[in-house]
Amino acid sequence: MLERIRIFSGNANLALAKKICDNLGVSMGKANVTTFSDGETRVEINENVRGMDVFIIQSTCPPVNVTLMELLIMIDAMKRASADRITAVVPYYGYARQDRKVAPRAPITAKLVADLITTAGAQRLLSMDLHAGQIQGFFNIPVDNLFATPVLIDYMKKYYQDNTVVVSPDTGGVERARAFGKRLGASLAIIDKRREGPNEAEVMNIIGNVEGKKIIILDDMIDTAGTVVQAAKAMKEAGALEVSVCCTHPVLSGPALDRIENSEIKEAIVTDTIPLSDRAKNCEKIKVLSVSGILSEAVRRIYYDDSVSSLFI
Repeated sequence: MLERIRIFSGNANLALAKKICDNLGVSMGKANVTTFSDGETRVEINENVRGMDVFIIQSTCPPVNVTLMELLIMIDAMKRASADRITAVVPYYGYARQDRKVAPRAPITAKLVADLITTAGAQRLLSMDLHAGQIQGFFNIPVDNLFATPVLIDYMKKYYQDNTVVVSPDTGGVERARAFGKRLGASLAIIDKRREGPNEAEVMNIIGNVEGKKIIILDDMIDTAGTVVQAAKAMKEAGALEVSVCCTHPVLSGPALDRIENSEIKEAIVTDTIPLSDRAKNCEKIKVLSVSGILSEAVRRIYYDDSVSSLFI
């Protein structure tokens, strides 16, 4: 039934790409993505893609510039090989935090990346939990922004449904936390924080009642974990029974693992949009859920020109 579909992957997240292929019952496309001795990315597509519906699965996760170049070069290779349609499947969209000017002479790098992907030849983007919804407007091609909420909610309902408060770590995530809490039957709280610099945050105030409650701090990503660790500490000081963290993208850079392991956090629930290091996989506090089911169903619907948005109704 999927005879004209071809799914390829760069080196960013081969495990997730293989799960998507298994769910769809198709084999992974044959491609070599390596480097020359000087570090230049080298791509060879080893099968015919002429007239095919091609999906390239590649999170632009660390090392971000390497994975981004792999994606761009693979798109260009498919375009020059006469693929009928090229969809960039980018579960984690790197540079998404640089989506606006926050200071004079600052770049809007999320827009630059959108231009690069489009210029390379992608005709559609499929991503998950974009850091800012307006990034969809940076593209002049169709964008499907999926949500990991169904996967996260299924897990939460088993362990966190009673006496629970969903907490947004900043005002920008209130809408996401409110929608999540509504589906979980939980109340809402907000952390008012002041960011002193990149990857630095200071918890200032808690808006809402968290005393005697089970807390779920909800965010789209955990990078250095400074925000969630400080938030968890503030929650415990305010009388919370226990604090867990829930996010889609486990970037976990720098001191993130040390901070989580030594923090008040009971459990960090994440998805596999970004592959974890061996140390993170062995961390008892980290629980990984797979979003391969949602991504594979979205790929199938795009191939058949079915509705993607109905996945979340």
